[in-house]
Amino acid sequence: MPKMKTNSSAKKRFKITGSGKIKRKHAYHSHILTKKSKKRKRHLAHSALVHKSNMPRVRAMLCI
Repeated sequence: MPKMKTNSSAKKRFKITGSGKIKRKHAYHSHILTKKSKKRKRHLAHSALVHKSNMPRVRAMLCI
C-alpha cells in the first residue's frame, strides 16, 4: 500500500503547538489594507487556533 502524502499547501499554512493544537493565520491581511481599520489589521496580524470542528480535516491533510 502506498504511503500517505501530506497536503503541500496545508503544511505551509498550519503549525502544531506543543499541546497538539493547530495554529493558523488569519485571512484578509495581505492586501487592500487602506479601508481596514487599525484595530482590524492588528487583530488579523496575530495567529489563531483551528476550530475543533475543522480539526479532523486539517489533521487528515497533515497526515497526523
